[in-house]
Amino acid sequence: MTLRFSRIALLAGCATFAFPALAEATPDNAGENAEEVDYGDREIEVRGDVLYTDQLNSVKTPTPILDVPQSVTITTQEQIEERGFTSIGQIIDYTPGVNTSQGEGHRDAIVFRGVRSTADFFIDGVRDDVQYYRGLYNLEQVEILRGPNALLFGRGGTGGILNRVTKKGVIGDTFGGGQVAVDTFGEFSVQGDLNLEASEGIGVRLNASYESLANHRDFYDGERIGFNPTVRFELGEETLLDLSYEYANHDRFIDRGIPTGSDGRPVEEFEDIVFGDEELNFTQLEAHLLRANLQHNFSDNWKGVFSAFYGDYDKVYSNFYASGYDQANTPDVVTTDGYIDNTQRQNLILSGNLVGDFDTGNVHHTLLVGGEFISTSSDQDRFNPVWDQTNDDNEVFFIQRPLALRGGVGTNASGNTTTTAFNDLNDFTQVEIDVISLYIQDEIKLTDWLNVIVGGRFDSFDIEVLNVPANDLRSRKDEEFSPRGGLVLKPAENISIYASYSESFLPRSGEQFANINGSNDALAPDTFTNLEAGLKWDFAQGLSLTTAIFEIEQSSPQPNDNDPSTLDIIDSRIQGFELQLQGEVTDGWFVSAGYSFLDGEQVDLSGPTGLRPRELPENMFSIWNNIEVTDRIGVGFGLTHQDESFIDNGNTAVLPAYTRIDAAAYFDISDRFRLQVNVENLTDTLYFPNSHATHQATVGAPLNARFAITGKF
Repeated sequence: MTLRFSRIALLAGCATFAFPALAEATPDNAGENAEEVDYGDREIEVRGDVLYTDQLNSVKTPTPILDVPQSVTITTQEQIEERGFTSIGQIIDYTPGVNTSQGEGHRDAIVFRGVRSTADFFIDGVRDDVQYYRGLYNLEQVEILRGPNALLFGRGGTGGILNRVTKKGVIGDTFGGGQVAVDTFGEFSVQGDLNLEASEGIGVRLNASYESLANHRDFYDGERIGFNPTVRFELGEETLLDLSYEYANHDRFIDRGIPTGSDGRPVEEFEDIVFGDEELNFTQLEAHLLRANLQHNFSDNWKGVFSAFYGDYDKVYSNFYASGYDQANTPDVVTTDGYIDNTQRQNLILSGNLVGDFDTGNVHHTLLVGGEFISTSSDQDRFNPVWDQTNDDNEVFFIQRPLALRGGVGTNASGNTTTTAFNDLNDFTQVEIDVISLYIQDEIKLTDWLNVIVGGRFDSFDIEVLNVPANDLRSRKDEEFSPRGGLVLKPAENISIYASYSESFLPRSGEQFANINGSNDALAPDTFTNLEAGLKWDFAQGLSLTTAIFEIEQSSPQPNDNDPSTLDIIDSRIQGFELQLQGEVTDGWFVSAGYSFLDGEQVDLSGPTGLRPRELPENMFSIWNNIEVTDRIGVGFGLTHQDESFIDNGNTAVLPAYTRIDAAAYFDISDRFRLQVNVENLTDTLYFPNSHATHQATVGAPLNARFAITGKF
C-alpha cells in the first residue's frame, strides 16, 4: 500500500514554519490573565490563548501547540512517573511515527518516520549529539517533533528530533520529592528533587539519581549516576538567569542480541544466550554539562534570550557480537566479531534569539530572529581484536550458554584455546567543527482564521578531519539554506487545519562526523524535504486529536558508476499517516493513543529497487488508559503493537511483528505518598523490539514488574 497526495496542494500558499512554540522560559510576571486549569493529572497554565505545560520548555515563540503546523508529542514528568518509564526507548514505544533501533546496546537510537538517528537529541533546545543513554530523572517533559527540523535545530533532524526539557529552580517556593523503586529483575533506583528559596529572587534546585542496573539477560549489570544542581536568579522584574551543571556517569553491559536463522527471523531457541564476552562487553560514559540561559524583556513587545552550553564527554564502548550464522549448514556454531571504540568530545554552543510581538496595520506578527555558533572538538578511535588462532578479528565458537569466551580468552569451535586483544587500529580521527547559523521566522496572523508562518535558516558548516595514522588532513565547508513555511486555517478557535513544507540537510561526514576521507570529500550533503498536512482539534476537558499525512523525500548525491567524477542525485521517499489522541475522555479517565502508517521504497542509481527501507514497520499502534477508581486508587493498562519490519537493506532478515500488553496500579497512601506497580509484558510474550544488523536482534524483556514509592512535600 502506498500513500499518495498532491504535492502541489500542500505547497500552495505555504513555505514552513519554524518549529513549534514549546520554548523559552517566560518570567513569572508574564501575562496578567494567567489562571490554572486542572486537566486530570496535568496542570496547564493558561496565559491568554497560549497553553504552557510548564514555566520553561523548548519554545522559541509563544505559539499555541494547536497552531503549530507539525506533529508534536509531549510526555510530561507526571506521565513519566505514572508509567514507570526509565528510558527514552519506553517513551518511544508509546509515540506514533517513531520506533526504536538497537543502538548496538550502548546508546539511544530512534527511527523518526523511517529515518534512523543517534544524534538528533537536544537538552532545552541545545544540541546533545554524543551517543549514550539519556536519563529521565531531571526532566519536566520530553518533546518529540516529527519531520525535518533544520530551521531552529540546524543539521540533522531529518525525520524528527527529541528534546529533553530539564527542571529549573523555582523562585519563592520550597518543595521536594523523591522516588525509590525496585523491579523483579533486581534493578534498583533512588532519585530526589529539592527546591529551595535561597533568598529573595533566587531559587535553587537539586535533582539527583542513582540506578543499579539489571535485566533478564545473562551478565547484564551496571550503574548510572545523575547529579544536576540549578539556580535561577531574578535580576529585576524583566530579567531571569538560569545556571545549571549536570554530571552523568554511566556504566553498563553491552548486549547486541541474537542471530537470525535460515528463514531470516531471530532464532527463538537462542533467546537466553548472550553472544558476547562477560568481561569485555561494556560501555562507560562520564559527562560534564554546563548550561546558562539569560532572558530579558526589553518591552511589552520584545524579548531577548541568550544561552550558552558547554559539554565535555568521555566515552568508551567495547563489544563482541554475532557477525555470522549459517543455520542450514553449521547450526551449532556462530562467528563473532568485535571492537573497542573511544570518543572524547567537547561542544561549545552559543545562541541568541530576539522575539518580537507586534502589529502592522491589521496584521499581527510574532517575529523570531536568531543566531547560533557551535564549536566542536572530537577525537575518536576504534581498535579491532586479533585472534591468535585466525590472525584476524573473526572467531568461531560453539553456541552454548554461556559462550566459551571470557576476558578475551576462550575455546573455539575446533576445541583450541584462543586469545585476543584489541590491538588492530581500525581508524583514528581528530575532528574540529565550526558552525555559524542565522535564522528568521515570522508567524503572521492575517485574520482570526488564517495564520501564515515563513522562515529560513542559513548554516555554514566547516569541518576539518585529521586522519592520524596517515597524517592526512582534510577539510570541507558546506553552506546550506533551509526554508520552512506553514499555513494554518482555523475554522474554530479549538481547531487548526494546517499544511507545511520544510527542508533539512546532513553533511556527508554523517551525524557523528567522524570522517570525510576518501570519496566522501566529493559529495554534497544529503538533503531532506518534508510535506505535511494535518488537523488538530482540542475538545473539551483537555482531550486533543491530531492527524497528519506526510512525505519525506531524501536527495543523496552519489558518484556515477561510469564516471566517478560526476554525481547522480538519487531520491527516495517515505510516506505516511499519523493519528494521536490524548487527554481526558471523562472525569478520571485519561487516554493516550497513537497510530502510524509508514510506507517507503529504497532507490539507487538504477532507480526504484522494490526494496523497503530497513526498520520501517507499516503499522504501529499504542494506547494507554489511566483510570481513577477512587480518590486514592488508580489503574492503568495499555498495549503497544509494531508490524514486522526488515532488519537489513537487502530485505532478507525480518524483525517479527509483536504486541505487548502493559498495566499499572496506584495507591495514594496520603496526599504526599504514593505506592505504585508497573507491569510490563503482562502476557509474557517473546518478542524482538529492534535490531542493529542481521544477526543482532534484541530480545524483549519477559513479564516483569517495577514497584515504587513516590513522595512529595
